[in-house]
Amino acid sequence: MSGHYLAVDIGASSGRHIVGWLEDGQVQTKEVYRFPNGVKAENGRLTWDMDALLGHVKEGIRKALDVFGALESLSIDTWGVDYVLLRGDEEVRPCYAYRDGRTESVIPAVHENIPFSELYAHTGCQFQPFNTIYQLYDDSRKGRLEGVTDFLMAPEYLMWKLTGVKAREYTNATTTGMVNAKTGEFDLELVRRLGLPEGLFPKLSQPGTAVGEYKGVKVVLCATHDTGSAVEGIPMEGEQLYISSGTWSLLGVKTPKPLTDEKSMAANYSNEGGVGYNRYQKNIMGMWIVNRLRDELCPDKPFPEIVGSAEASAFAETVDANARCFLAPESMKAAFDSALSAKPEGVGDYFRCAYRSLALSYRDAIRELEENTGRTYEKLYIVGGGAKNAFLNKLTEEAAGKQVVALPIEATALGNLKIQMEGVISC
Repeated sequence: MSGHYLAVDIGASSGRHIVGWLEDGQVQTKEVYRFPNGVKAENGRLTWDMDALLGHVKEGIRKALDVFGALESLSIDTWGVDYVLLRGDEEVRPCYAYRDGRTESVIPAVHENIPFSELYAHTGCQFQPFNTIYQLYDDSRKGRLEGVTDFLMAPEYLMWKLTGVKAREYTNATTTGMVNAKTGEFDLELVRRLGLPEGLFPKLSQPGTAVGEYKGVKVVLCATHDTGSAVEGIPMEGEQLYISSGTWSLLGVKTPKPLTDEKSMAANYSNEGGVGYNRYQKNIMGMWIVNRLRDELCPDKPFPEIVGSAEASAFAETVDANARCFLAPESMKAAFDSALSAKPEGVGDYFRCAYRSLALSYRDAIRELEENTGRTYEKLYIVGGGAKNAFLNKLTEEAAGKQVVALPIEATALGNLKIQMEGVISC
């Protein structure tokens, strides 16, 4: 098979266009475009600039076509949970970002209608205050759903703008807290009980489905939730633990089917869609806390120097990396100061504390996972930006007692490309 394929991989802080092709049986890649992303403050709320993202998506496609001349297909993956509302072909603005915090006031009302234990039994989706189910209920209460005909998750929206086709992809839908764990489709009983418009929840499409064309290039659904694509891109030997380490650290394992028992709920493990399997995983705060500390304490210091200062520090205290106070603080330094009894004396102390706290959170999550699945695992595969941090990998190996296999590869883009290549082969 010959030809070139384009993966557009957009994270919460940056996006990249990576072209892939098969050469001597191996996938080769070339990054052709990279751009910044991030939430912006708008009227006191945190939002995404979807117009800017679409502009970058189109510019990166143009660059890819300039470099390679032709593409077999392209696909887009992004973070989960967030979406754009539509009235026909008209967007409802703004597009809220999951860190905004607008759902805090409606979560109790959702749980009055449907206790969380019942929600979890239906969906197996972990509790996060920003889950789509809470965001949509907030929209409903504020009248934002009046006349709305569609809600499209972020990558679905971008592909609609390219093709004119409104597709709903399975793996990203499972981040909403509204997909039934048994049927793999939107749970209309939950929709009705919350009084949401049923027409917003059509049948879901699987990764590999072709949805349309843009400038003569076939547009295909990958696993549009970036973690779904990342797990596809990890060259694991057998069934082993993984961490997709970026803004969030997603720690988990592949399972044949969702685990929606009480122990899984108590440990706040999530069940999300994979390509023919379930991803039993947990959100851990991840590089978010490290990046925010850097922005505040030493924005011009390269990461190798930051890691060196953390290694040289003897600061002994740690924090709960998953505590709510670290989700979206105005000052990450202040959040650490409030959580610690001893005051860090230098920059290295903050970063040592952050890295050790992350390693301990990985250890605790692995212990819960092994107890809940009734299995033990020998290896922990780490991909994404965090895989490049040898100090954090060493701390994780020591804390978790697992062999860490760090793969500083673009796993999400590789998974995105793999699904496109396999999808095109089967067409």
